[in-house]
Amino acid sequence: MTNNRNINGATSDLIDAFTETVRRYPERPAIVHQGQDISYRQLHESAGSLADRIGTAPGVVAVPAVHTPDTVVGLLGILAAGGAYCPVDPAFPRQRQQDMLAAAGCRTTLGLDPELVPDPPELPRSVETPEDGSERPAYLLFTSGSTGQPKPVVTPRRAISAAVDSLRTLFGLTPEDRVLQFASLNWDTCFEEILPTLTTGAALVLDREAHSGSFPRFLRMIGRERVTVLDLPTAFWHELVLHLAEEGAALPGCVRLVVIGGEAANPARLGDWAALDTGRIRLLNTYGSTETTLITHAVDLHGPLAAARDRPWAPGDRVPIGRALPHVRERIDERGELLIGGPAVALGYLGLPEATEARFGADAEGVRWFRTGDRVSRAPDGVLTHQGRLDGEFKVRGIRVDPAEVEAHIGGHPGVHAVAVTGATVAGRSALVAYVVPRAAAAAGTLDAEVRAYLRDRVPGHLVPSRITVVPELVLTASGKVDRAASHRRHSVPVPAATNP
Repeated sequence: MTNNRNINGATSDLIDAFTETVRRYPERPAIVHQGQDISYRQLHESAGSLADRIGTAPGVVAVPAVHTPDTVVGLLGILAAGGAYCPVDPAFPRQRQQDMLAAAGCRTTLGLDPELVPDPPELPRSVETPEDGSERPAYLLFTSGSTGQPKPVVTPRRAISAAVDSLRTLFGLTPEDRVLQFASLNWDTCFEEILPTLTTGAALVLDREAHSGSFPRFLRMIGRERVTVLDLPTAFWHELVLHLAEEGAALPGCVRLVVIGGEAANPARLGDWAALDTGRIRLLNTYGSTETTLITHAVDLHGPLAAARDRPWAPGDRVPIGRALPHVRERIDERGELLIGGPAVALGYLGLPEATEARFGADAEGVRWFRTGDRVSRAPDGVLTHQGRLDGEFKVRGIRVDPAEVEAHIGGHPGVHAVAVTGATVAGRSALVAYVVPRAAAAAGTLDAEVRAYLRDRVPGHLVPSRITVVPELVLTASGKVDRAASHRRHSVPVPAATNP
């Protein structure tokens, strides 16, 4: 290294693993960006220089969440310096970015407008963030909550180190692999792509064609860059399978593993996949949450490692989410809720003690557990299958959303008297739908468009409902609370299925 900082001195096992990989494969490509290689030695030097620049223990450091090598350098450099990485999408509304930095107690930004940072920084204290060892925060990511404000999850270094160690084995990664960086840099799925790759000696591929919106261009890029591993949101995989089936196309021969996750896999698409020439490709279904750090459960659905099925996939089948990975402890309580324990459990929600207490807790033996809110069943072979949520949360584009957060924002519009938001299937896709009751003086005829514009100025796109319907009233429970499901049943109207998803 040409800089003064020695990344080898960092306490993080993850950084130690990266540094050892650099030692073993200094000239191999670590990142391939638009066809240009960045070697492990070059990436190591850039991360070390950044760590020197931001100083020791810089606290929470915000980084623009964009698909460039600079984001990867930012992640590694912040971890090497002993800080906590916090991605912020510069495309988010400005107020949302400010709220995120305030909630995270951010002290430093790299490449973001410094005026977004609160002055002086607000440092929430409700979650202890130790300054030493494996309990030190590695990163903060935001998940949906009922208050309408960003809900930062604090993930310690021992959690991400344990998860990445399991994923290298689960994916069967070798230095010969080339892994596509596809996921949004805002969500933890991106760490499944980045960190196992860079602690194995494999190459991480970043290419704008991955996000072109054209499946032919996407497939050509996969072949051109010799990508061997794809980690895709289930919703995107559904559409890719339809394209392959309808166009008589195929994945390039270089692909050996396709990882999916984020929401339930459609058995009809699994049937389509099995009918294609895909027997050589591992199709790995995964499950996890931000609070339990990347993937906690996985199962091969098709390919060389999948269990044989006695019949084809059929509509109505529930697709399993798999078995716990080696670093994960699991329990199923009397309600059927899945609880996750072990080193991958996050520290909690920064600045939100009541929310932390509601979802995180210790048993009589002192083991700490996270309540996932997911109801599951266990097959005789130990594989778990998802049986629905125990709360009102819903997955949109693979992102967990609390409808109450969207309701809180819509309720701030001056023309809205009451609102109910719920999850639904619209044109074959998971989506949010909203029902709003106007104030007496509001112009009901334009309220739906006004609310949509109001939301777009305040929240990310996945929190803007696909459909907003103005209604005269909502259905209430016997106790006087809004009944989201009943309001949806009363006011929903059939939506034609899309002819070309």
